Amino acid sequence: MNLLKPGGRPTLRSVIGRGNLIVALVGVAMASVSMTLLGVLALRVYADHNLHLIARSINYTVEAAVVFNDEAAATEALALIASTEEVADAQVFDQQGQLLARWQRPDTGLLSRLELHIAKTFLEEPINMPILHQGREIGSIVLTGHGGSLMRFLLSGLMGIVLCTAISAWVALFLARRQLRGITKPLRNLAAVAHAARSERAFDRRVPPADIVELDDFGNDFNALLDELEAWQSHLQSENESLAHQASHDSLTGLPNRAFFEGRLMRALRNANKLGERVAVLFLDSDRFKEINDNFGHAAGDAVLMAVANRIRAQLREEDLVARLGGDEFAVLLTPLYKTEDAERIADKILASMEIPILVPGDAQVLTSLSIGVAVYPDHGTTPGALLSAADSAMYQAKRLSRGAQYTVGSEYPAADVQNRS
Repeated sequence: MNLLKPGGRPTLRSVIGRGNLIVALVGVAMASVSMTLLGVLALRVYADHNLHLIARSINYTVEAAVVFNDEAAATEALALIASTEEVADAQVFDQQGQLLARWQRPDTGLLSRLELHIAKTFLEEPINMPILHQGREIGSIVLTGHGGSLMRFLLSGLMGIVLCTAISAWVALFLARRQLRGITKPLRNLAAVAHAARSERAFDRRVPPADIVELDDFGNDFNALLDELEAWQSHLQSENESLAHQASHDSLTGLPNRAFFEGRLMRALRNANKLGERVAVLFLDSDRFKEINDNFGHAAGDAVLMAVANRIRAQLREEDLVARLGGDEFAVLLTPLYKTEDAERIADKILASMEIPILVPGDAQVLTSLSIGVAVYPDHGTTPGALLSAADSAMYQAKRLSRGAQYTVGSEYPAADVQNRS
């Protein structure tokens, strides 16, 4: 599990997980230590009470031996009782305070010394109880407790602390990871969606529902914001596309304008140069547009321009392009061109389509014709400007020869390329 981000800062998962673990361990440790201290206190009271009971029992047993000053009997009675109880040292004194009998627990090594040290640390001072005979003090008993039970209790308490700490650590880790999944998973989902929206502009992504109410509300608000951003982006794209279309197309006929045509022509020439292909440019000009405009009005002129645009487009192949250069001038890009005759054939079809009368406002019908100039790459030019200029010159040559005609630049027999469509 990665606990640190590249910048050195801890992750939310590590912070919450470490916090839960520390709280669990501290809580268990404090509870265990408190229970151990209470147990030690209770055991101390119990040990003190038990020593008093042992002292009374020894008192009754050695009373006769003290009265007769029988050291052997006193020692035997003392050992008989003290050896079976939690006693480390037992002493019997006579009336003059002289030691009459003594029993000490055998030193079995480090464990025995440790038990005695624990007893001196946690238990009270040795018990001094007088020996009475017929209401008169004839001696005393001094008992020192043994720490075996206390040490066993402390060791069991320590083992309990360690065991409870280990179990609590495991439970804390399990619960922390379970809780973390409920917190960090929705946050990771939210971060992933936010990153995609920022870096990839993926406003269509959405944050999935979360089990925690606050995080689910946060995700819903973020999704609502993404809805607005997506709608705004769609509107902006639509506006941009509309503006781009308006900037590159003629508003009346819907055809591409001169800038769009020249850009396409430049790309077509680069491609033709790489592949060794030919490209043709047709320059078209209406012969009677001014006359129609003057006699029938601008509305009729607009109707004629739209009809001419539709008829030109109808004669072209799918990969060809027609554009309105301005006024009553049009241009056609034929790519790829396999032979010059194909360009002349298409020009003938365009001229033939003009023979049908055009219906204009006012239920009037008018006839128009076109003059077409044809230029071929690379025969008549290798740049967009050169080809357009050559096609324009050919168009004027066709217009001088006969209205409703086409003329190919560089033709040895220009008269053969002039076809009157009046």
